[in-house]
Amino acid sequence: MGGDLLPMAWAPTESFDPLRQDFVNDFLAENLSCLRQELGPHYPQVFLIIGNDDSRFEEAAVLSVASSGLWEYIANRRVKFGEASVYGYPFVPPTPFFLKDWERYDVSRYVDPGCISPEEGVRSVPVSEREKKFSTISEDLERLTAGDDLAKAIFLFHSPPYRTKLDVSFGEGKMIDHVPFDIHLGSIAVRRFIETRQPLLTLHGHAHEAARVSGSWQDRIGRTHCLSAAHDGPELALVRFDLNRLDDATRELI
Repeated sequence: MGGDLLPMAWAPTESFDPLRQDFVNDFLAENLSCLRQELGPHYPQVFLIIGNDDSRFEEAAVLSVASSGLWEYIANRRVKFGEASVYGYPFVPPTPFFLKDWERYDVSRYVDPGCISPEEGVRSVPVSEREKKFSTISEDLERLTAGDDLAKAIFLFHSPPYRTKLDVSFGEGKMIDHVPFDIHLGSIAVRRFIETRQPLLTLHGHAHEAARVSGSWQDRIGRTHCLSAAHDGPELALVRFDLNRLDDATRELI
């Protein structure tokens, strides 16, 4: 589950009001709990991150449910999956949106025209000024993987890599402050990381309309297969794949 999971996340929750709907517990956890009862020993491993549309305030609830075994919360973590390793990374480069809980500078402190820097906007959970100003996606990925062998690694990124079929948005020909609008929403750091480290598989979200604009939900960077379940319709986008036959991956809308 690759992020942007929660409804109305653009309005960060700042209250423990017991009357408000608890989407994490009352919907996600409740339904997965029913599924676990139904499937018994066949219940799968569920790996989860949350995305830039999700308030970090909800992370405590996500972690609480993770302790019950319904899912594994893998933001900024590595976990084993058979012979493979699964890494999770939720941050995206600066966007035009005000919620900054899951945004970082990408490879430098540059911000695209029309976007708001991570030092501005709002946060549902406070962080240090140092983190706001100096943290980058590039440095995070280096720390997360260090010298790991990534030949059998799977990455659950929220951001797609820059300039691929997975990060294309609307706005071709649009100008912002007399500068052409960049229709590619992905991360330069993520792209460089994939080019250099060549993990087996990367999974992405964030650019909800990308598959409709580009006509494809998958791409390749070197030997790395890149798949996206981002979708801008009412359906659930489900990507299926076999790690031994990634060329045969499929996507369906449910």
